[in-house]
Parts: sequence; structure tokens; C-alpha cells
Amino acid sequence: MKKVKRALISVTDKEGIVEFAKKLSGLGVEIISTGGTGEMIQSAGVNVIPIASYTGFPEMLDGRLKTLHPKIHGGILGMRGNEKHEKEMKNHDIPPIDMVVVNLYAFERTVAKGCTLADAIENIDIGGPTMIRAAAKNYTDVAVVTDPLDYASILEEMEAKEGALSEKTRLKLAKKVFALTASYDAAISNYLSSLPGIPDVEERKTFPDTCTLQFTKIQDLRYGENPHQKAAFYASSGTGLAGAKQLNGKALSFNNILDVNAALSIAGEFSEPAVVIIKHNNPCGAAVSTDSVLDAYNRALKCDSTSAFGGIVGINRAVTVDVAEELVKIFLEAVIAPGFEPAALEILKSKKNLRIMEAGVIEPAKEAASLAEYDIKRVSGGLLFQSLDTGSASELKTVTERGPSEAELKDLLFAWNIGRHVKSNAIILASGSSTIGVGAGQMSRIDSTQVAFMKANNAGLPVKGSVLASDAFFPFRDNVDLAAEKGVTAIIQPGGSIRDEEVIAAANEHGIAMLFTGIRHFRH
Repeated sequence: MKKVKRALISVTDKEGIVEFAKKLSGLGVEIISTGGTGEMIQSAGVNVIPIASYTGFPEMLDGRLKTLHPKIHGGILGMRGNEKHEKEMKNHDIPPIDMVVVNLYAFERTVAKGCTLADAIENIDIGGPTMIRAAAKNYTDVAVVTDPLDYASILEEMEAKEGALSEKTRLKLAKKVFALTASYDAAISNYLSSLPGIPDVEERKTFPDTCTLQFTKIQDLRYGENPHQKAAFYASSGTGLAGAKQLNGKALSFNNILDVNAALSIAGEFSEPAVVIIKHNNPCGAAVSTDSVLDAYNRALKCDSTSAFGGIVGINRAVTVDVAEELVKIFLEAVIAPGFEPAALEILKSKKNLRIMEAGVIEPAKEAASLAEYDIKRVSGGLLFQSLDTGSASELKTVTERGPSEAELKDLLFAWNIGRHVKSNAIILASGSSTIGVGAGQMSRIDSTQVAFMKANNAGLPVKGSVLASDAFFPFRDNVDLAAEKGVTAIIQPGGSIRDEEVIAAANEHGIAMLFTGIRHFRH
């Protein structure tokens, strides 16, 4: 245990700092502080030694030079119990500093909201990273505090231990420092390497020349896709699935997380009450309803109730009692929704292993704000980065003699949005804003089309009068001929095949309305 007698405080995020400083002072800790931080603490009645008084050297260069001084860094880096260090510190009048409370200039927030290169550069912290790295290196003697969320536990331990902190706590705090500085430097590197030849004039690059990513582990997983694989879940932010709360059930598995994420993504596509059922990362049923979530769930389940066994359900509304009563009638791995009525939650908890995930607001996917939020895939020797597939069918083109009716158009757009989340080759059959058949992941498009019709037939759902969505163009007219044979009345697809005219002619022969989107949704 090492007692904290002297602390240096210099923070950008001042949340909770006054109360923390008051309690440190009450424990007999001498406080050194800088600029605005010192003024805030002092105005609250806490005795503070200004950094300039402590070092005998003024803060200068518009605040760029404050803490870069031997009396500061000697006090942090000097090893207690090392006779040579202690002698040198005494000869140069360098008292030991036992705690460093510092967080860094808000570089990431500054560049995220848009700024000039000059503003970005001015928000690169120099003294802060230097101090916290020094303190972390000397963690056996110095406690380094970078996160306001740690204030309470630190004070609790010091109050219980007469102002001292254990080596275990100091090491834990030191580990956070190097994660923080790695992330901070990565943000600066990613920003600067994304700049064009003439900053503030030319547009920034979508992808920087070099890329450094930082993720924080949320939890270890029992295993990966298969029991012989090890796995863990890391987060780049506290949003999305990483910010969801698990309210019940066994810990999420690797495959559960992938499927819950798919459910979250699809449910967020729609503003009306929507339900999606996921199996092996593909929707086996989905529906939206102008009536109720219960109606959407029942219609989604009808699409493929066999595959729904052991599936994941995503809902974009709070779960009510009537919905919960239906959900517990079959075996499900997980349910994710924005919230749960208390009585509905109790019903779901009757299934003790059912993973219940509260996601807060479920929204459509947005373009990434940082590289860590891009779609990233690992390949041998490297990574593939791409922006998120948020492209919508905003410029529809009717290419057949007959255009779709209002009802057909609504179903076509529904099917198109679902198809974006289905493994290629993807074919979606829909009717009444519900999927009635899904063909996914086949090596040829005609196979996926046949699978979709097979699924509809197995479910006993009528295909006549339904619509069809294809994630990519039709290479041949055979898909259209099969669709016509089964009773499909409208098709939506990207277009762009060398046989487009042949495909359009087939649609016209059968009286099928066909729309081109000009955008495809391959998903590998």
C-alpha cells in the first residue's frame, strides 16, 4: 500500500473533479493544479498550489507549456526506495508526486464536429500524455487517474486504507493509460493520414493511408463459431449492440452476437412496427404492420416456422404482454427490442435460458463516423474496409410496359430492404409487407429463386400475387419465367445485365411489372 500525499490535477473533462479534489484534500492530499482546472477547484474552497508557483516557471505559449518541467516529471518518475533517485530528487528540490489526475484534450470530438487543420493540431495534447505515461510507467509508486468513472472507487479505497492505494489498483489504473494513449495516438494518426494534399481545401480521404484501430473487450465468450475456437467480444463504442443490456438468459455466444446484430440491423430498417426472425445470420421471416407488433410477429413466423426454432427475434418496438406470450411458445435463443413492459419481461424470464436484450433506440444503419465503425473483413495478411451498405432504392425506374400498383410498390420496397441483409445470391418473396419465402446463399440465382418458392410452399403460403426482390441483376430470363409460372406479379432488381432487354421482354410477356434500382446489395 502506498499513501497518496501529493496529487497533480489537470483535466479537460471536468465532470466530478471538484468533488474528487475536495475529498482528496479532506484526506490530507496536497493538490497541484493547472489553469482552468485549478481555478475551478480553488473557487470551490479547496486549497490549490498553482503549477507556476510549484515549478517556479510560468505557464506560457498559450498554455502549450505548463507541466513539461523536471520538477513535475522528476516527482512522477522518481522511484521511491531507490537511494540514487531519492538523493537526486532531494538535491534538486523535487518532491514526489503520488497521484496524477489527467485526461486529454478532446481531439476526437474536435475533428468529429469538423474543424480546420490548425484547430485539430491545437487539440493534440502533449503534456497530458507525457504525464500519464510517466505515472503509468512508475505505477509501483504513483497512481494515475484518467477516467472520471474511477473517482468513486479510488476514494472508497483511500478512505478505507487511510489515504493509501494498493499496487493492484495502481496497476489497473496504469493499464488504462496505455490503452488510452494508444487510442489517442491512433485517432491523430488516422486523421492526419486521411488529409489530402492541401488540407482545408481538398476533400479528406475516405480511407487514410495508414489505419490504427482500438477496441475494448466487453467479454470473453465460451467459444467461437465452433467449440474448438476461442472468442471474445470487443467494442469500438458504447452504441448499437455493444451498448445493449442483457436482462436474462445465458451469456451470448459468438453466433448469438452475429445473429442478434443481424436482427438489430433489419428491425431498424422500418419506421412501422417490424419483426424479424434470424437463423444463421439470414432472415427466415420478417414483417411490418400498420396494426401491431403482434400482427407483425405472427406473419413473420408464418414465413418459416421450422427455421424459426432456435432463432433470434428482433423487434423495433417495446415488447408488450401479448407479444411476450407468443414468443415463449417456441424455443428461441434471444430477443432484442428497444424495451420490455415489466409484465412482458416477467413472462419472457419464465424461459430461464432465453437471452433478453434491451437495445434502447433501434435505428437504421448510418454511415460510419470513424474507421472502427466501417464494415471490416479479415483476409489472409490484411483487412478489407468498406463503408456500410446504407444505399436505398431512391431512383426507381420502371422498365416494363406495366408499372407496379401502389400495393405492389409497397411490397417491392419492403422486400428490397430485407434483401440487403440476406446472403447472396438473395431472392425475397413478399406479400402484404411480409416475407413468404427467402432464398439465400446459393451459388446460382436460379437456385435461390427455387429455394424461395420451396420455402413458401413448405409454409403453405400462397405465392400468387406476391412480389420478388433480387439483390443483383438477373443473368438470364429463367428467373422471370419461373416467377411468372408461380404467380409473381412484380419484380425489383438492380438491372445492369448484358441481357437486361431479354429479361425485360420476358417480364412484358408475362405482364409482370419490373423496377430497376440501379444499385445492388451483394452480401458475402
